[in-house]
Amino acid sequence: MFEYAPAPESRSVVDIKPTYGLFIDGRFVDPSDGGSLKSINPASEEVLAEVAEGGPADVDHAVRAARTAYEQVWGPMPGRDRAKYLFRIARIIQERSRELAVLESLDNGKPIKEARDVDLPLVAAHFFYYAGWADKLAYAGFGRPPTSQHSGPDPQPLGVAAQVIPWNFPLLMLAWKIAPALAAGNTVVLKPAETTPLTALLFAEICQQADLPAGVVNIVTGAGETGRALVEHPGVDKVAFTGSTEVGRAIARAVAGTRKKLTLELGGKAANIVFDDAPVDQAVEGIVNGIFFNQGHVCCAGSRLLVQESVADQVLESLKRRMARLRVGDPLDKNTDIGAINSAAQLARIRELSDAGSAEGAQRWSPPCELPERGFWFAPTIFTGVTQAHRIAREEIFGPVLSVLTFRTPAEAVEKANNTPYGLSAGIWTDKGSRILWTADRLRAGVVWANTFNKFDPTSPFGGYKESGYGREGGRHGLEAYLNV
Repeated sequence: MFEYAPAPESRSVVDIKPTYGLFIDGRFVDPSDGGSLKSINPASEEVLAEVAEGGPADVDHAVRAARTAYEQVWGPMPGRDRAKYLFRIARIIQERSRELAVLESLDNGKPIKEARDVDLPLVAAHFFYYAGWADKLAYAGFGRPPTSQHSGPDPQPLGVAAQVIPWNFPLLMLAWKIAPALAAGNTVVLKPAETTPLTALLFAEICQQADLPAGVVNIVTGAGETGRALVEHPGVDKVAFTGSTEVGRAIARAVAGTRKKLTLELGGKAANIVFDDAPVDQAVEGIVNGIFFNQGHVCCAGSRLLVQESVADQVLESLKRRMARLRVGDPLDKNTDIGAINSAAQLARIRELSDAGSAEGAQRWSPPCELPERGFWFAPTIFTGVTQAHRIAREEIFGPVLSVLTFRTPAEAVEKANNTPYGLSAGIWTDKGSRILWTADRLRAGVVWANTFNKFDPTSPFGGYKESGYGREGGRHGLEAYLNV
C-alpha cells in the first residue's frame, strides 16, 4: 500500500506568548480579578499559553471603551473611511495567513490544510466583502435609498455589539461577526471560546497593526460567566451568538424584554439526501466532506445520511472504501484529513452518544485506525440500522459520527429530513434539476446544498430555522442585524 511520508508544517512561524491579557481600548491589559485559563493543544494536551479570564469589571471596561469609540470615532466616521480600515485588516490577514493557520490548527486541533485552504481564505474574503459595503449601506435594501426624488438618511448602526463565538471555527466565526458589525458602523466586544482564544488575540494584534482606532474592537477572553456578563451588560445594543441551542435559549431569555437586538446561530442535525440517480462517487465525497470535515465540529454537518433504498448498499460500500483512506493524526501534518477532537469534554460527549447508538441497536463501523496515545481522538464512525428514535439520529453529536437511514420515495426523504427540532442545513444529491428544486422547496433548512456540501461564500446568507436559531450572517442580509432598520 502507498504510504504517505510525514509533511509537517513548521511551528516556527508562530510566536505564542506564555501569557495573554485582555484587549481593551486598543491595548492589552491585565484582568481586574487576575483570573486565568490555560489554552491546550488538543492533539498533544500541551499547554500553549495562559489566557486572562475577564470578570464583570473587565466586561464593563470593554463595553465603555466600545461606547466611547462608537460615539466619538467610529459611528461618525464616513463609510468610505471605515472601508479603508477593513480593507487594511483583510490584507494583513492575507499577509499573515500562514501564521494564523498554524496557530488555529495548534489551538483548535483541525488539520492544517483545512485551516490554510478553507478557513483563512474565507476570513480574508469576509473582511474584503464587507469593506465594500461600508460606504453603500443606503443601497443594501434596508429603508429607502437616495434618489433624485428622495434623499433619506442612510441606515444607522445600532451601537455596541456583544459577540460570543464558538470553538469550532474560531477565526472564521470572528470574521462573520466583526466584519459586518464594523462595516455598519458599530463597535464590538467579542468573547472567543475559552478553549480556542489564541487566534482572536492575534487578531487583536492585527487591529493594532492596522491602526484601527482604540475601542472599536475589544476582545475579552474567559468562560461562560464572562459571556453571561457581556450579554447581560446594559450598555450593549446588539447580541450575536453562535454556539449550542441550550446556551442560545439562555441568551434569548436574558435579552427578552430589553431593547437589544439578537441573532442566534445554533445547533443542527442536517440531512444529506442521496437519491437513486445521484453520481455515487461525487456523493460519497460530499458525504465525507459533510460529516468528517473539521472532525464533525460543524453546526451544519451532514450528520444524517438519507439514502434511497435501491442504492443504499452501493453507497455504503463506496463510503466505507473511502473512509478507509482517511488519514487521522497530527493536525500540523499536511497529509492529515481528520485532526484532534477539540477538548476532553467534547470527546466525552461524542463517546457517550456513540455508546448510546450501539446500546440502542444500531450497527457501528469504523475503518482500521491507529489513534495517537496523547491528545483527544475519535475514529471516523458510521452507524447503520438507525431509526429516527435513536439518540444519534436526534441529538447533535458534533463529532465525526454519521447516522445512516434509508428512504423509498422523495416524500419520505423530505418527511425524515424535516423530522428534527433543528433546521440549519441540508444536502441533496441527484441528477435531476427538477428533483433538486422540488426537494429544496420542501426542506425546512436555512441552507440547502445541491450536489455539494459545506460550500460557503461571504456573499451568501447563512442561518437556520426552529432550534437552529434566527437571523442571517453573510451577504447583504448579514448587515441587517447590525443596522437600525
